[in-house]
Amino acid sequence: MIFSVNTTELDSFREAGKIAGECREWARANIKPGVKVRDILETVETMIRERGAHPGFPAQSSRNHIAAHYCSAPSDELTYEVGDCVKVDIGVHVDGYIGDTACSVDLSEDGRWGKLIGASADALSAAINTVGAGVPVGEVGAAIERTIVGAGFQPVRNLTGHGLARWKVHTAPQIPNYADPGGGKLRTDMIIAIEPFASTGRGHIREKGKAEVFMMVRPPKKAKGLDRTVLREIESWRGLPIARRYFEGFDQEAVENTIAKLSRQGSLMRYPPLVEEDQVMVAQTEHTMHIGVDGVEILTAVT
Repeated sequence: MIFSVNTTELDSFREAGKIAGECREWARANIKPGVKVRDILETVETMIRERGAHPGFPAQSSRNHIAAHYCSAPSDELTYEVGDCVKVDIGVHVDGYIGDTACSVDLSEDGRWGKLIGASADALSAAINTVGAGVPVGEVGAAIERTIVGAGFQPVRNLTGHGLARWKVHTAPQIPNYADPGGGKLRTDMIIAIEPFASTGRGHIREKGKAEVFMMVRPPKKAKGLDRTVLREIESWRGLPIARRYFEGFDQEAVENTIAKLSRQGSLMRYPPLVEEDQVMVAQTEHTMHIGVDGVEILTAVT
């Protein structure tokens, strides 16, 4: 399904994007060695709620070879360390309309990840300069690949940008990070997120580790042992991703049993961390944008 936005909906996307951008910049300034990852993520989500919005997905911060989907567990004591290449990925929704944005932070003492992060950011700029109605998504991917490879790195080829719709974080079209000849064309009034990942490795990720992020993908089947309180909380997110740490104060055995049963029946998807090879570093930069008649509006920019 490809989503086209009207004027009223666009205002909600704008508000979500503005809040997401503000939270991204706060995180960028406050990610420091010794700071707990969980404190950054939970503070970002508090900021989102204080502004009258809600998380579009659980705030996530992935370090080094972990490209995406690291989301702190409820008791996570992990801290950022000197030498890290840190990603922070933030989603905000206003009445279901979502802003999705990310940046990377170099915690090395000698700025060694600056070029890698710059390659990701420059690739995003190159992609934005390519975007327009009628442009094949492969051309956008080609601009990303050309920029990242030209800087001496590899794009992560099995992660993509994507469309956004009400209550849906990922919709068509997929925006590749390389020159993919297929995939269709962009069109007026699309909302899309472009997120180039630059890697010091071969540019391929896989799932590894325990999932802390989940998403309801189809109505649950009746099953013995499903906790109705936990199920109601999951359903209240209307198909948006949730995190295990959202269930603080719930009976934890009931939470785990319900997550396990829903996952086994295929109603709930698990999203483990996505990783490159050990010792590889990955950087990410992302904006959400609207393709208008008069050009591209970056919804998650901070002015």
